[in-house]
Amino acid sequence: MNSTTIYETHFPSLKFIKRGKVRDIYDLGEHLLIVATDRLSAFDVVMPQPIPDKGKVLTQISNYWFEIVKDIIPNHIVASDVDKFPKECQPYKEQLCGRSIVVKKAKPLAVECIVRGYISGSGWSEYKKTKSICGIRLPDELVESSKLPEPIFTPSTKAEIGHDENISFDEAAAIIGREVAEKVKTYTLEIYKRAARIAETKGIIIADTKMEFGFFDNQLILIDELLTPDSSRFWSTLKYKPGTGQDSYDKQFVRDYLLSINFNKQPPGPMMPDSVIQKTAELYREALKKLTGKEVQM
Repeated sequence: MNSTTIYETHFPSLKFIKRGKVRDIYDLGEHLLIVATDRLSAFDVVMPQPIPDKGKVLTQISNYWFEIVKDIIPNHIVASDVDKFPKECQPYKEQLCGRSIVVKKAKPLAVECIVRGYISGSGWSEYKKTKSICGIRLPDELVESSKLPEPIFTPSTKAEIGHDENISFDEAAAIIGREVAEKVKTYTLEIYKRAARIAETKGIIIADTKMEFGFFDNQLILIDELLTPDSSRFWSTLKYKPGTGQDSYDKQFVRDYLLSINFNKQPPGPMMPDSVIQKTAELYREALKKLTGKEVQM
């Protein structure tokens, strides 16, 4: 484990709020400090070992996309440069660098906004049974990993514990209101289409992705992370072959390993071989390099 790998943060002089699957959150008064650690969750179980540089890759890819789509919708970022963080954060500068952001305190919507340009994962499972996803009827002849005729908006519930569940647009509208649901659907599809075009020129297919929105000062903004290997499926344009599952630049490598050892998908997660950890770290770093042209910022 290198010295920059972080599994959990401990900043005694900051007010700790919560530890998510990957991120640790602190209250800075007017704003929040979000730190992306190197934890990895698979099948909603947090694994016991960190993936080197993972938190930095997530943060740096996310910041890259926030900048690219800021003309479509504003986002929650107040500062991403540690030198511009509040003075109470400066004692922890070395640990925060490259993996943290200071953000507005937005009120998150109770629905996750998922867009699919290709059919995979839970969408493929649902399609095989019903020829539809989240109530959207699709052509009969699709195979696993097929490109969809048009990207589709397929929202899901937010589960604090356990699995999120796919819901229809009408069900999402019942939770967050139809006007807001229409807005986030439009934003989600517009952001996805732009990002997918850009990523494809860099050799990456964004098969699907999850976005989160919230309200700040009565304005809808983008929050959480954006178009990262944790919130998306990234495939190689060169290796893409419909009709089967695709190799991806994300934690699929870990998922495949866990399935190979018949992991029961219940905590605690098993210890993984170093080869699995290093290969996963390589895939995350490769996604960053392909998309942004940059190495991990230390």
